[in-house]
Amino acid sequence: MTARFEPKSAERDRASDILAAIRRAARQEQFLEVVSAEEARARFARHVDLSPLPGETVGLSAALGRVLACDVTASIDVPPFDRANVDGFALRSADTVGASDTAPRRFRLNGEVIVCGHAPALEVTPGCATTIATGGVVPRGADAVIMIEHTDLVDDSGMPAIDVRRAVAPGQFISYAGSDIARGEVVLRRKTRLSSREIGMLAACGLAAIEVVRKPTVAVLSTGDELVAPGGALAPGRVYDSNGAIIAAAVAEAGGEPVPFGAFPDDEAALERAMRAALAACDMVVLSGGTSKGAGDLSHRIVSKLGDILVHGVALKPGKPLCLAVIGGKPVAVLPGFPTSAIFTFHAFVAPVIRARAGLRPEAARSIEADVPVRIASELGRKEFVLVALVAGEYGPVAFPIGKGSGAVTSFSQADGFLEIDALAGALDAGTRSRVSLIGQAAAMPDLVVMGSHCIALDVVLGALAERGMAARTIAVGSMGGVAAAERGECDLAPVHLVDPASGTYNAHLLRPGRARRSALSDGQPQCRRRNARAHRPVAQRRAARGLQQPAALA
Repeated sequence: MTARFEPKSAERDRASDILAAIRRAARQEQFLEVVSAEEARARFARHVDLSPLPGETVGLSAALGRVLACDVTASIDVPPFDRANVDGFALRSADTVGASDTAPRRFRLNGEVIVCGHAPALEVTPGCATTIATGGVVPRGADAVIMIEHTDLVDDSGMPAIDVRRAVAPGQFISYAGSDIARGEVVLRRKTRLSSREIGMLAACGLAAIEVVRKPTVAVLSTGDELVAPGGALAPGRVYDSNGAIIAAAVAEAGGEPVPFGAFPDDEAALERAMRAALAACDMVVLSGGTSKGAGDLSHRIVSKLGDILVHGVALKPGKPLCLAVIGGKPVAVLPGFPTSAIFTFHAFVAPVIRARAGLRPEAARSIEADVPVRIASELGRKEFVLVALVAGEYGPVAFPIGKGSGAVTSFSQADGFLEIDALAGALDAGTRSRVSLIGQAAAMPDLVVMGSHCIALDVVLGALAERGMAARTIAVGSMGGVAAAERGECDLAPVHLVDPASGTYNAHLLRPGRARRSALSDGQPQCRRRNARAHRPVAQRRAARGLQQPAALA
């Protein structure tokens, strides 16, 4: 006889809950409609206000990088008086006619010295001159200033005088009142972005504060049960919320004012409350995470409850789960949770809106042509943007894909730019010349290119070189990728650790004429295994080609 044990009621309920959760995960919600990137931008632009926000008054110390909300008209002349441009003597130019080294003209000196910040008391009469410092007010009667180097101080019957050895023209070394900025002149136009130069002009006009376009406030939220605020303890299965920090910094770079709301668990009620609070407090809301089609992705459902979803799904890689919406007239963007996808879609779709609201002009796209040395597979049906690192090749820039995936935090920070693969292409073939859109201020080529596997010992060496002013670029392409890059002459060093099945030794089978091995040994044991290195072109030669000086340590 066999006994059969029935599970307890609580266990049956728990098993039923688990099964229901699995079924929900398997029954994923689909994107509303996957559209092209161009269509997504067009829909967003049609439904959001892209005009600059109203102005606000800020002090000059806080005006750097801001955009003028209105024209600025000078209320005074700059300079406000006739000003001496050199140290010398103020006099009448007509009295110097014919003066030379052999026939100097003598002038009696008035009993005052004009220095900056003090008004002159005596008029300059014929045959007289007044000592004046650079920036001093030119006295009445004088129409020129002669440099002190062109005079000799003499005694004339017990009175100080000068002999002038050069004739001067009317207005010589004088800046007349209003010659720089005239009262009533429009000094700066609205929509001008203020740099240190414009702030100097405003200060010269006596302005302590200025009206600028208000920065749009952007609420930044992250979602996910796995998220932990940086600085907290990291439990198993958890990750730090890097998206919140990345996006907040990107908002500031785009001209907005980030308002961090923190990270929220996958709790629909809590997330909805946070969304409502963010919409009430800010001009725009940006979330990351919860916009995909898997279990636990709540953001797009909450957005659809609160407002109108314009786009949910873009034929783009990375960034397909992007959700764009408008709630109460305010733009809302729900970015993918993976860091590279989040920051890429932010720059492509959100940053232009922030710049427009801040009164900034659209960011000008910069690009260069580069050779792609490896084949890049792509997914049909989606336009793909591939982040690349640029290195100097034999015939121009070479673009290497950064293949860490959209979940990597470092991908965007290590990229110099990105290239585009058409939605109808299944791959970009090796040897293709492609246009690379640059990220950041400039595509500065490194002094030293390292491609291959990671080496801790090499990190120490590169750190020491960096202290001496040498810029190194490390691209992780694996050992075989490093060997191939060295063969093509695209790197200076290729760290590898490949074992020879026949001998059991590392890297020796890779050596042949044209390659040089560098190994680090301690007590006869390899450290970081054994590394293979090849220099395709001397660093000094490449630095000299770009007009760079050789570091002292390598000279």
